[in-house]
Amino acid sequence: MSPTSSTSSSAPRDPERDAVPAGAPLARELTIGQLAERSGVAHSALRYYEDEGLITSRRTSGNQRRYSRDTLRRVAFIRVSQNVGIPLATIRAALAELPENRTPTPEDWARVSAGWRADLDARIAVLEQLRNGLTECIGCGCLSLSSCQLANPNDVLSRNGPGPCRFTGC
Repeated sequence: MSPTSSTSSSAPRDPERDAVPAGAPLARELTIGQLAERSGVAHSALRYYEDEGLITSRRTSGNQRRYSRDTLRRVAFIRVSQNVGIPLATIRAALAELPENRTPTPEDWARVSAGWRADLDARIAVLEQLRNGLTECIGCGCLSLSSCQLANPNDVLSRNGPGPCRFTGC
């Protein structure tokens, strides 16, 4: 680390020092700080994604991480996928289908996410059923699906096993 570098990520930024001159080529690789700033994802999350095999970096001779520019798209894909509830294992499998030697195209992204539509539709249906069922239950005031004579007469769902069988289909 150079004497002028800071270990604190909260150090004030110097826009003039950090600005890329007009017409200057973009760096081919990003530091973890640049990737964090551009993606809006914390350094710790980026390291976690790397540990989980979702993104990759190379190490410099000083053991600093360097990310290819297409990692920005991968991080965006991870974040959007997480926001709709896709598990990291599923995201990892999708990312494994993408090319390593070039920036993925919109067609690549569409291909890897196409299989998620049925899963999302099924989860939406469960959430709608849950929303509609809760409205009915709250309307009667008992708030107990196991003893409610309207939603679960005589606790018939207990035969299906423990847990929220009405909404998960146990």
